[in-house]
Amino acid sequence: MAVVNLNNVQKYYPASGIKAVTDFNMEIKDGEFVALVGPSGCGKSTTLRMVAGLEDITEGEVKIDGKVVNNLAPKNRDIAMVFQSYALYPHMTVYDNMAFGLKLRRYSKEEIRKRVYEAADILGIRELVDRRPKQLSGGQRQRVAVGRAIVRQPKVFLFDEPLSNLDAKMRVQMRVEISQLHSRLQTTMIYVTHDQVEAMTMGDRIVVMRDGFIQQIDSPTQLYDFPANKYVASFIGTPPMNFFEGRIEAEGESMEFKSESFTVSIPAHWQDDLREYTGKAITFGIRPEDLRLKGGEGSTGDAPLIPAKIDLVEPMGSETYLYLTTGETSFIARVESHTKCKIDDQLELEVDMNKAHFFNQETEEAVSIQQRNQ
Repeated sequence: MAVVNLNNVQKYYPASGIKAVTDFNMEIKDGEFVALVGPSGCGKSTTLRMVAGLEDITEGEVKIDGKVVNNLAPKNRDIAMVFQSYALYPHMTVYDNMAFGLKLRRYSKEEIRKRVYEAADILGIRELVDRRPKQLSGGQRQRVAVGRAIVRQPKVFLFDEPLSNLDAKMRVQMRVEISQLHSRLQTTMIYVTHDQVEAMTMGDRIVVMRDGFIQQIDSPTQLYDFPANKYVASFIGTPPMNFFEGRIEAEGESMEFKSESFTVSIPAHWQDDLREYTGKAITFGIRPEDLRLKGGEGSTGDAPLIPAKIDLVEPMGSETYLYLTTGETSFIARVESHTKCKIDDQLELEVDMNKAHFFNQETEEAVSIQQRNQ
């Protein structure tokens, strides 16, 4: 196990002028599971590859267990990496694939056998050790790839979108297995994914990236409840947060957010933070589950209302998504599964203003998330 430090790490390609990663700063704690998440091209895999030694670091430094590793070859960094493509040797058995790295390091046959079978037992693949990769399912191949990393007993595990090639059901199963593996091994793990559900369900902390920059580092709960900016708010959560453009208006002790099609009262605990925005444009955010049908389940009868027209009803089994329009703005509400609604219905939705979010329209930064967190 080890602490991993990334200090002002940058990666750019002078020939093309592309900056893939800019000023990445983070300390990953001993035994922590950190997920790097973001869309394609945001720099997450490049960051992981710099930790692994597969990409040169343009500026800054990477430390593993207190030792600067910028100029160390990957084999000397005491890390193990699991790739999206499995990277198994097709002519070798599962046993030989898992043992290959240990043989290169000249471990004894007894030690190799011990480590391989211990890893196989952890992953539930002991009965597969004599098979070749072509005889395995995708999930089984991924377990072998993880097992090959486990036998190394590295200080740090690196995962580069390891579940992307699996079907939906197998991805869920492997998510659970990797989380259980981390709980059992208590080894430092860095996990790259474009899937925010994977990041939210697996990471102790999550790094949200965009265009090579860190947007926010936080626990899954904090990211969801207190996004640092509009980008994080839109990226984390399924369906994503709804946004409405409008203005703050205040008169005496009364304060309201006014959009083109509705007005909502601002709770007292928000008013100090929003006072400076009086008369100015601002973005109001609310998550789909914090909207309720007026008169429906959970309705209070006294909450602010948004009038809307239904564009689409999407039953999801345990819940229903309503795709709606108010004025020129489209948004989504997540409601009880047996709600009786149909396309073109006109309705009103209650807003839980205790779950409201506000964002500066110019900077897209959240308004005073620290005060909301207290």
